[in-house]
Amino acid sequence: MSRPPEQLNTQALGAWLAAHVPGYRGEPVLTPFRGGQSNPTYRLDGHDQSYVLRSKPAPASQLLPSAHAIEREYRVMAALHAAGFAVPRMLALCEDEGVMGRAFYVMQHMQGRVLWEQSLPDMTREQRRAHYLAMNHTLADLHRVDVQAAGLSDFGRPGQYVQRQISRWSKQYVASITQPIAEMDRLMAWLPAHLPHSATQSDSVSVVHGDYRLDNVMFAPNDATVIAVLDWELSTLGHPLADFSYHCLAWHIEPGAFRGIGGLDLVALGIPSEHEYIQAYCQRTESTQADALQSDWNFYLAFNFFRLAAILQGIAKRIEAGTAASDQATASAAGARPMAELGWHFAQRHKGSTGG
Repeated sequence: MSRPPEQLNTQALGAWLAAHVPGYRGEPVLTPFRGGQSNPTYRLDGHDQSYVLRSKPAPASQLLPSAHAIEREYRVMAALHAAGFAVPRMLALCEDEGVMGRAFYVMQHMQGRVLWEQSLPDMTREQRRAHYLAMNHTLADLHRVDVQAAGLSDFGRPGQYVQRQISRWSKQYVASITQPIAEMDRLMAWLPAHLPHSATQSDSVSVVHGDYRLDNVMFAPNDATVIAVLDWELSTLGHPLADFSYHCLAWHIEPGAFRGIGGLDLVALGIPSEHEYIQAYCQRTESTQADALQSDWNFYLAFNFFRLAAILQGIAKRIEAGTAASDQATASAAGARPMAELGWHFAQRHKGSTGG
């Protein structure tokens, strides 16, 4: 579970909430949700209503540059909610760290299911298929949001997303090294030298979630309807194929390693194959880049395994610094090396690659 903020002044927080959240009253009670090692997330109970509070894991002075920008989360979710996309309603943002020791925001508390086991063991074949296709369709719908109409045209730089991500996560990885990983060094050199044409097309720009996976999606209590997409810390304007291929890493990660379904009997489970999943996404988005996805798929997998390894290495660094905010952080941090190894594996499989 996430750790509650140390030395929290509940009186000051309650006063702020009463002044900024319509209808709020009473002294706040915070209960941590499972997970949330990036930005701690809590159920917030007042006198007669429940909300969700999400905060930075530490004061800004203790964080890596550009990390944990919850004000960006707040902005994109508010805009997407107004556009009719499945996110909670935003209620208030506090950037004053004097209130509870770190910045935070408050949003609607939604009643639904967050599923953690990728194989969905308690479901029938038909239910598994329905939940996976609902996830697929929801991400496709995100990538179809009109960025300009949603007021998000300045939410990120519109071009060279993959190039900028390689540069950003290379810097973040170098700043977070606890033990060197040879495959990360190889990927930092290989990726910029093997950018495919599909990754450089300037007209392929959408809102990207950046960490879209099963446990960042909330389903309705009794069916496969997606009622909310959560954890928008890594969102920006970017390339939809890069965002979608990150979501598909699960098909290549073994269960127990890091949220994967690799090696499972998907036919028996009723979970779509990766090929079928890609086709469903392309059909939903009316994408003209299905051929590019096929020819460049190994590059996108290598890129996203590199990116995921860098994210996990950042968690490892925060464990070392004592600022990691979840009991799951240690297990996540241990995944950096195997994710980098998988990234290098797919880099070597990419067409035209000469390896190291």
